[in-house]
Amino acid sequence: MEMSNLHTHQEGDFHLCPRHKNIYLSEVDQLVQKNHMREKTYGCTTCGKRYYSRSGLNLHMRTHTGEKPFTCATCGKSYGSRVSLNFHMRTHTGERRFKCGVCGKDFRQSSALHTHMRTHSDQKPYSCTTCGKRFSNKSVLNSHIIIHTGEKRYSCIACGKRFSQKSQLRYHMMTHTGEKPVSCMTCGKTFTHKGNLSEHIKTHTGEKPFSCSTCGKCFSHKSLLRNHMRRHTGERPFSCTTCGKTYSERSGLAYHVKTHTAERPFSCVTCKASFRKQSFLTHHMKTHTVEKTFSCVTCGETFSQKCELTVHKKTHRDEGPFLCTMCGKGFRGKSSLNYHMKNHSEEKPFSCVTCGKGFLRKSHLICHMRSHTGEKPFSCMTCGKSFSVKSSILPFSQCATNAHSDVWV
Repeated sequence: MEMSNLHTHQEGDFHLCPRHKNIYLSEVDQLVQKNHMREKTYGCTTCGKRYYSRSGLNLHMRTHTGEKPFTCATCGKSYGSRVSLNFHMRTHTGERRFKCGVCGKDFRQSSALHTHMRTHSDQKPYSCTTCGKRFSNKSVLNSHIIIHTGEKRYSCIACGKRFSQKSQLRYHMMTHTGEKPVSCMTCGKTFTHKGNLSEHIKTHTGEKPFSCSTCGKCFSHKSLLRNHMRRHTGERPFSCTTCGKTYSERSGLAYHVKTHTAERPFSCVTCKASFRKQSFLTHHMKTHTVEKTFSCVTCGETFSQKCELTVHKKTHRDEGPFLCTMCGKGFRGKSSLNYHMKNHSEEKPFSCVTCGKGFLRKSHLICHMRSHTGEKPFSCMTCGKSFSVKSSILPFSQCATNAHSDVWV
């Protein structure tokens, strides 16, 4: 121990610790041994982890016993320590005392602010030993490592689906309960995840800070820009392990995989019909409620489905101010006119690699390719018949039967 760390008492040979005033020599020796030399004298008999103080060990033991003596008077949630309870109380009070001096974002905990500051400095001290990718947060690294191990330790008690992270399971459970705890202060729309709310808020502010260096298109989130860039590069990094089909987005692969597993986790509480996507269930529920939420801004007529409104709008199309110079047809929007102009152009930029047939639009090429591959991704839940084109099974299609009208997916 260096004497520079101790101050000499003027009236005797006593050494005073700068952290603990009025403590005599023998007591200083003990404190130096335990605190300055950081000796961990208290060990957990269950897992072996050691602590500097008995109080620290007692707090740790609650992780083994499950004891949570500190309860929130507002919501009833319990915690193992008073500090954890105090942090939790800020979720009710909205208190965020730690503020970033760079961007102004505030946080409930100093540790969260410390981690956030790395986003400004590009500091990423944690690296994956498998692929070398670096992270600013250790918890994010731990989540990343599971990608390599494939471990999925958390399972849903409702449908059995497994997840690699507890937070993923928690958000998945909301698809069964319908819970959406966060809401937009501007329009009242609710969401299951705070990140989804943050993205939604940008639709009100119009903020789009991320721009494509190739075409100049702007996006509200960096991930959207990353997905968009794959349209230019043609990159499709997500592949199906069953059939080898590749996708540019993880969500596209996740939806495709369900065509192999026949998984339909979204069920109607009224008729028990099940669907692969939440949006399909929401669309289906309107057949029970007969709710007409989509209204025509031209004539005021209302519809229960957005696609019905889209079809109806075409009846007003001739009133549009944007006219085609080739045929004189009118459109309500310039983008609709530009889309229409392709019908007059002889250019067919999308060609089939199998037979050479050309198409005006990429979506038409995709549908055409199924005539070669035999793929029929759209199936009827009642009879099991499959179709290559979604329009063949829409509920309002002329070929649809009453027996199928509420179970198309």
